[in-house]
Amino acid sequence: MKEFTDAGGRSWTAATQEEGGHDYKGRFYMVMRPADGGESVALRDVRWNSEKTAQRTIETMSTVELRRRLRLAVGRSMSSPTA
Repeated sequence: MKEFTDAGGRSWTAATQEEGGHDYKGRFYMVMRPADGGESVALRDVRWNSEKTAQRTIETMSTVELRRRLRLAVGRSMSSPTA
């Protein structure tokens, strides 16, 4: 996990989440959680085969990269239709 702030100063945590199932390939994906307890956003296209690799990758991401990915995830969640 890695904590960062978005361009507006809101605190977020970049983490991984595991997707269940029988296929282990790409089982872990990135998720952004706001520190204030708001709704999380997932980046299901950012995937890893192991939690260790996912954590190492997230820890090495710059704040600029994390902000960019957060903007993408928020934009996708706002444009997706609700059921």
